[in-house]
Amino acid sequence: MSANIQTKLNILITGCSSGIGLYCAQKFHELGHHVVATVRKEADQETLLELGIQSVILDYADKQSIAFAFSSAIELLDGKIDLLFNNGAYGQPGAVEDLSVDALRLQFETNFFGWHDLTIRVLNVMLSAGSGKIVHNSSVLGLVSLPYRGAYNASKFALEGLTDTLRMELHNTNIHVSLIEPGPIVSKFRENARQAFFKHIPNWQESRHVNEYEKQINRLSAADAPQRFTLGPEAVFDKLEKIIKSDKPNARYYVTFPTYLMGTLKRLLSSALLDKILLKNK
Repeated sequence: MSANIQTKLNILITGCSSGIGLYCAQKFHELGHHVVATVRKEADQETLLELGIQSVILDYADKQSIAFAFSSAIELLDGKIDLLFNNGAYGQPGAVEDLSVDALRLQFETNFFGWHDLTIRVLNVMLSAGSGKIVHNSSVLGLVSLPYRGAYNASKFALEGLTDTLRMELHNTNIHVSLIEPGPIVSKFRENARQAFFKHIPNWQESRHVNEYEKQINRLSAADAPQRFTLGPEAVFDKLEKIIKSDKPNARYYVTFPTYLMGTLKRLLSSALLDKILLKNK
């Protein structure tokens, strides 16, 4: 792939109903790239189409949906994909002991297995073309864990391990694999997490974690961004732009101060000391 940002690229972005995905799809479209953006709902697809952005329906938790979305996208992109940005995901809150296997399985279907399915389909196209870039939007919670985010932590830790392996296995090709690891970004992430909490932990008031759950519900219900150092989606787009411009993109790109901080502390501190810090910021 040419490192020149002015070259028209074929780009597939997932999770474009709002936040990071929508912003990146719009910006790449404005720059003149050929973008296909995926969403789960037809109403969101109509919004994208009105903006002039081609869109297909994709549900990571549905194998048939992934297969159909891929075939539709590859047709719209004339058989070539230069950049895949896997972004669509959600967070399942809850203490590990309160998470059912079904809740954990759904978290992985959406955040991990579905990503892998789409990635391998796109990878085969890139291998045939001889070039391409794959970018996974991970999280600071792929570096460190926080209490009451066990399902999300696990899905992102798994994603990071699989991505590192894929990157090494592609070392002798012209296909590059990178992770972006944001901390707090303005999006509908908290709103979606709140819905997942009530869906999969309906008896939360009977849990021994009820007091903590009340705090978590208040945090997820806040109208504004309660976390310090929250950035807009443009911070993630800036990293994607760097990846496109680079002939040899980095394995990881940190976004927001918390990611830089946690990445450093994880290298320097013992697990016990790091736990104390993370427990204060749960």
